[in-house]
Amino acid sequence: MPRISGIDLPNKPVKVALTYIYGIGRSTANKILLNAKVDENIRANNLNEEQVNDIRKIIEKEYTVEGNLRTKIAMDIKRLKDIGSYRGMRHKKNLPARGQRTRTNARTRKGIKKTVANKKMAPAKK
Repeated sequence: MPRISGIDLPNKPVKVALTYIYGIGRSTANKILLNAKVDENIRANNLNEEQVNDIRKIIEKEYTVEGNLRTKIAMDIKRLKDIGSYRGMRHKKNLPARGQRTRTNARTRKGIKKTVANKKMAPAKK
């Protein structure tokens, strides 16, 4: 089981296995394999050490992945919050930051519904 960027790649085709690394999607995986001259349909367990090292070098040299990428994204969000931008305020309030509607939907960001109880009105005096 090859290990790249601190992740054990599963025994799947390499183009799929590389997507288990945070920051690498399908198209990036294909570019990496093209640069490394590795067949994209070969299983991850069938890679030899030379191929794994080529892939590892390309990822380290050209891409920000895993912990470094998570840190960068967290720092970007923190910067938005610190300068008080609209997007930063949306992140602080845990609401969608990219223009989505919130009257309905947005349950992923807002969390479980919190029902606000109605107070009964006192009967009007005549």
